[in-house]
Amino acid sequence: MRVKAGYWLVLFSTALAALVVILGAYTRLVDAGLGCPDWPGCYGFLTVPESSVDVAKANLRFPETPVESAKGWPEMIHRYLAGTLGLFILMIAVVAFRQNKQDNSYPIKLPFFLLVLVVIQAAFGMWTVTLKLWPQVVLAHLIGGFTTLSLLFLLLLRLRVSRENTSQQNNSKSYASNLFKYKVLARIGLVIVVIQIMLGGWTSSNYAAIACMDFPTCHDSYWPEMDFSQGFNIFQQIGPNYLGGVMDSNARTAIHMAHRIGAVITALFLCYMCFSLMRVKLENLEKVNQQYINNWAITILSILIVQLSLGISNIVWFIPLPVAVAHNACGALLLISLVGLNYQLYKIGKASPILQRSI
Repeated sequence: MRVKAGYWLVLFSTALAALVVILGAYTRLVDAGLGCPDWPGCYGFLTVPESSVDVAKANLRFPETPVESAKGWPEMIHRYLAGTLGLFILMIAVVAFRQNKQDNSYPIKLPFFLLVLVVIQAAFGMWTVTLKLWPQVVLAHLIGGFTTLSLLFLLLLRLRVSRENTSQQNNSKSYASNLFKYKVLARIGLVIVVIQIMLGGWTSSNYAAIACMDFPTCHDSYWPEMDFSQGFNIFQQIGPNYLGGVMDSNARTAIHMAHRIGAVITALFLCYMCFSLMRVKLENLEKVNQQYINNWAITILSILIVQLSLGISNIVWFIPLPVAVAHNACGALLLISLVGLNYQLYKIGKASPILQRSI
């Protein structure tokens, strides 16, 4: 595999972004989101105060939130890792700027968009703390993290000089029509996964994961009493401390059930999409391209099975921390797999003159 300049830097940054996303989930799940009540420091220090003198000073500054080192460290490690990721993305932008001067095909817009995104993410990280885990901001911060990871992965794919066959494409109308159909399916699959991740983020930020602790029923009913209007009220008042959530049981049940229904829709659609993609070999795709598409389809199906198992395990075993963190990590894997599949189909379609005209 040949790669362009900056590939290994982007690869490391993608791995770091995945670590930041996973650690962010861990921080949220152990209720450490307010482990440091100020930002960017922690009780006015660069790290979590540990000595008795520093702890006394910290408690004097923030008497309502006394120091808890076990919650402070996950938050501060997450902040420092996120800051390091920001520096790496800055380096990626510098490399892209220099390379684009020599080769105008080198990606330039995506690295600079990532740079803007990571600055916005820093702002949401600050508001997550200063607005005391306001669910809207927590959700936006989570989506921003997943977006950063996905775009870094997309950039990674663009810096590969891979061996896909783009020189001997089948230019028949049936080929173009089928490829267009699968591109549409893949895009819909990506949108569905994004919506499901947002529902998961809303579930987590409102502490609704424990709203139903039986499966497949909820409160011994397939359609329990729910309050969707409150559960999805995005105009919640800013002001209270949202640690632990403020919604009543019916509202949280509505959020939880929406996430379950979303999981069913996601699973059904992705299964249909993947099995349809694996049948595409009947429609004259070149062997190399067929292999790539099959690999992505199998990967997505495998991650989907694991993700559904983790989701059910969360309910049956009362949200064990390792399983809950893995559920977040699998969500990120599923998302970047859909990004990879869409990019693969885009590359194949780009080489088809008939498909280009049909679009």
